[in-house]
Order: sequence, then C-alpha cells, then structure tokens
Amino acid sequence: MADTPDKTPKAAKGNKTSPAEFVRQVQTEGRKVVWPTREETIRISIFVFIMMTILSLFFLGVDSLFGAVVRWLMTLA
Repeated sequence: MADTPDKTPKAAKGNKTSPAEFVRQVQTEGRKVVWPTREETIRISIFVFIMMTILSLFFLGVDSLFGAVVRWLMTLA
C-alpha cells in the first residue's frame, strides 16, 4: 500500500490561478449548489433545536449522576 503513488492532481509551481479566474471559478461552483428551500431550512432548524434540547437534558442527567456519585464517594473518605 505504501508503494502506490499518490494519484491526487498537483498544480505545477508556475501554474498559478489569477484572482479574476479564481472569482470566476467560485461563481461557477456557486451556481452548481442546490440551496435548500425555506421549508427545508425551517424543518432542519426545528430538528436541530429538538436534538439540542434532548442532548442537553441527557448530559445534564449524566453530569448530575456523576456529581451525586462523587459526592457520595467523598462522604466515604
């Protein structure tokens, strides 16, 4: 595996892209992007908020449990 040559294309040292060409390429790639609809954005935002709430409550419970265990262990000392 280590003997296989790297197949990623590499730019030549003297072949630099001009700033104008870079901007043109960025605009071209930007046109290819499929942007989400307003409904998709709202639905995903609600999903993220729900998951954030569930996970924060989960970690609150785990932290409280560990805190209680540590307090109990401290009473044994």
